[in-house]
Amino acid sequence: MDQTRNDVATATLRYLGTSAQKARLVVDLIRGLDVGQAVSVLRYTQKVVATDVRRLLESAVANARQKQMDIDVDRLYIRTAYVNGGPSLKRIRPAPMGRAFQVLKRMCHITLGLAERPVGGRAPVVTARPGATAAGAAAGEATAKAPSARRPAERPKSRAKSEKRTAGKTAKQKSR
Repeated sequence: MDQTRNDVATATLRYLGTSAQKARLVVDLIRGLDVGQAVSVLRYTQKVVATDVRRLLESAVANARQKQMDIDVDRLYIRTAYVNGGPSLKRIRPAPMGRAFQVLKRMCHITLGLAERPVGGRAPVVTARPGATAAGAAAGEATAKAPSARRPAERPKSRAKSEKRTAGKTAKQKSR
């Protein structure tokens, strides 16, 4: 967890009763934003999870104030934000003809890390979870930027073919 060392404060919400996929939609909206902007985005986001994430963000700000009394809250931004899957409750739903379907009630854990922006400019934002390596992403960028040696073959225009076909038909029709 190297990236959380640079964070001023972190807050974790565990066992939230929604799926990680739904929570990631909201968390991805606020990653890298200033705390004030993130609160306003969460206030007007029409997802049920947004209220829980806003409470978590306010808790992280309170943790930062508790940790460092002289911190400037206006310079705080969300440096790390990620959602991990939690345990799933397995339930049974009755199905036709005496059968039963299994229902998974999923849970997730959300972690937010706040850092203080430098006075002069923008600070980097961590997009990956702690422990993830960027080697895979760097390899993908190198292959994507390499120019292709082959040029695609030029195709004859379909309009020219269709004109020849119609021209031939009209010539036959005229000769009859």
